[in-house]
Amino acid sequence: MTDVVGEAVPVQALTRWWRDAVIYQVYVRSFADGDGDGVGDLLGVRSRLDYLAELGVDALWLTPFYTSPMADFGYDVADYRDVDPIFGTLADARALIEDAHRHGMRVIIDVVPNHSSDRHAWFLSAVQAGPGSPERDRYIFRPGKGEAGELPPNDWESVFGGPAWTRLPDGEWYLHLFAAEQPDLNWDNPEVHAEFEAILRFWLDLGVDGFRVDVAHGMVKAPGLPDIGSAGQIELLGTAVLPYFDQDGVHEIHRAWRRVLDSYDGERIGVAEAWAPSQERLARYIRPDELHQAFNFHFLKTPWDAGMLRAVIDESVATAALVGAPPTWVLSNHDVKRHVTRYGDGDLGLRRARAAALMMFALPGSAYVYQGEELGLPEVLDLPEEVCQDPQRLRHPDDGRDGCRVPIPWAHSEPPFGFSPPGIEDTWLPVPASWGPLSVEAQLGDPASTLSLYREALRLRREHPALGDGGLAWRESPAGTLMFTRGDGFACTLNATDEIVELPRPGALLLSSGPVTVEGDMVRLAPDSAAWWTLGDA
Repeated sequence: MTDVVGEAVPVQALTRWWRDAVIYQVYVRSFADGDGDGVGDLLGVRSRLDYLAELGVDALWLTPFYTSPMADFGYDVADYRDVDPIFGTLADARALIEDAHRHGMRVIIDVVPNHSSDRHAWFLSAVQAGPGSPERDRYIFRPGKGEAGELPPNDWESVFGGPAWTRLPDGEWYLHLFAAEQPDLNWDNPEVHAEFEAILRFWLDLGVDGFRVDVAHGMVKAPGLPDIGSAGQIELLGTAVLPYFDQDGVHEIHRAWRRVLDSYDGERIGVAEAWAPSQERLARYIRPDELHQAFNFHFLKTPWDAGMLRAVIDESVATAALVGAPPTWVLSNHDVKRHVTRYGDGDLGLRRARAAALMMFALPGSAYVYQGEELGLPEVLDLPEEVCQDPQRLRHPDDGRDGCRVPIPWAHSEPPFGFSPPGIEDTWLPVPASWGPLSVEAQLGDPASTLSLYREALRLRREHPALGDGGLAWRESPAGTLMFTRGDGFACTLNATDEIVELPRPGALLLSSGPVTVEGDMVRLAPDSAAWWTLGDA
């Protein structure tokens, strides 16, 4: 029995690079240190472009490198048109973009429109100008409640914990849905719209190929800023429409930005970091006149279970097809625990992570790779308390994101394993002493390594005519397993159980994440493994 999911993509869409691109997320602070201060930078990224090109990715997504006090590691922007000295200079950014293009890779950068830094010139002038001023209208200031205005204007909570309001000495409160150092901008003010259009054009003129839009579901707040009436609001994110997230008005902003992107040659794209209470509402962000892609957090959060994985794949493919967009797939990023650890940690987590990667790269659409996942890096769970700096830890210590942001190892030597130039021992987060065998150098020469698996998978993905954009068809398979085909000549099998599973041989084995035994017309798949096949006779 065959169950077909998704429609064939029109021929003209097949030239659109973003519909099936593999995009590699570079968390700049932790990728490579080029100047020897223990912090990753743009020079470090440039020095590793050969590695990324050989890995086989189509584009890089760089996390914020703008001028910032680093209250939230660059997501608190003080100057959207310059580079923080920690990361280099504007000339370094230009050179990196040009070098990446020469290597055949596109460059996507973050834009942070929901909030700025409290050190941004606009906010500094707003504080100085006082209540009722045009400067304050660029942000969301309100008088407080209570007899003397001593209570916040409403009951909204910060994503990082505590009230979403901070009071200034003059008595007014300002809104910050994240850290107090990240005041929310007022998108009811036309000046804010004009400023961000100019920011986009600044970087597009410099050569970037698109933007990942931070908190793309933010910006617009419900009229009157109504109370929610309950605590624990962060738990509602992605499950309910909140008066400060996923408001319908955000789509006019994205339509305006799409017009800017479309005015440039080379198919520049927008990628939404959007949390929405349903796949249908998420699809609104990727309608033909809005952004091009949206991160698939539903897929990322799905447990290691064949039935649940199939359900979220079906939902993702079908929903994206409603608006003619490609589905996207992601297993990890800089905001969540690495999936090796989420899937069980140790050898079990690594087996599942390798299998999940093969499954993801075989799915239709575009895939995102978070730096270091190609090395099989786990979450670092035992960082010393004194080095943990993530503001999200204010909500709960277990929510800290430092463990997925540890610098990646390059050389099989000793910490920090080639992340910094020789002689530099201290990095902004310490690299575990056990990571030598996980380093790039150690894995390059091992055909069984996770790095080798990723490189071969991306090579085959690029070369095989059935992979990339398009639809998929499910095939019958034993309980706890999945099998789907792409086009006429490719199949992917996944064994999500802890037992060896036997099934009919689909064809010739292309690649596998674990042991596969072929016995005549049958094959035996190892526990927690995936395999790719060419359909037909072996």
